This record gives sequence, C-alpha cells and structure tokens, in this order.
Amino acid sequence: MAFVYLALAIVAEVVGTTALKASEGFTKLWPSVTVMVGYGLAFYLLALVLRSIPVGIAYAIWAGLGIVLVTVAGAVLYGEKPDLPALLGIAMIIGGVAVIQLFSAVSAH
Repeated sequence: MAFVYLALAIVAEVVGTTALKASEGFTKLWPSVTVMVGYGLAFYLLALVLRSIPVGIAYAIWAGLGIVLVTVAGAVLYGEKPDLPALLGIAMIIGGVAVIQLFSAVSAH
C-alpha cells in the first residue's frame, strides 16, 4: 500500500506545483486553493508512506518523479519545452530513481 500512497502523493504534488504557476503569485483564488489542497494532500500521503519506506528513499522517488512529471505538465499546459540539457538531466534523475529501486539495500522493494 505504501507505493500506492507514494504514487498518489506524487500526483498531488504535481497538481499543486502546476497550479502554483496558474495562481499567479496567489492572486487567483481557485489555483491558489488547488496549490494548498495539492500540497496538503501530498505531505499527508508522504507521511503515510514514511511508515514503511525509509525517508531518503521515499523522498528521492517523490522528488525525482515529481520533477519529471512537473516538467511534462509545464510543457503540455504552459508550452515550457525543455531543451536537450534539461532532458539529459531528467534522464539522469530517472536513472537515479531506477538505481535506488533496483539495487539499493535500503529500498523498500
């Protein structure tokens, strides 16, 4: 169940972060509410995850996949196309998460 909570925490964080841009510095009501609900839910779910997955591993997965998905959301919703160095960096983040999951003794796999 921990990985389900982690996936939901990542989605909530991506929704909150994506809405952060739409809030225009918290001057737009509904995007601002979405930011607060998204981050609140993300941290609540992350706290549940930490009952069974080590904090460093959970945070690495949460942050790494969040970066990738926020980049995709930015490209789709705001036209913020990543350049080649950004794509290479994102590939390294994905690789790092994969290494943790596949080879680390502290991972919860």
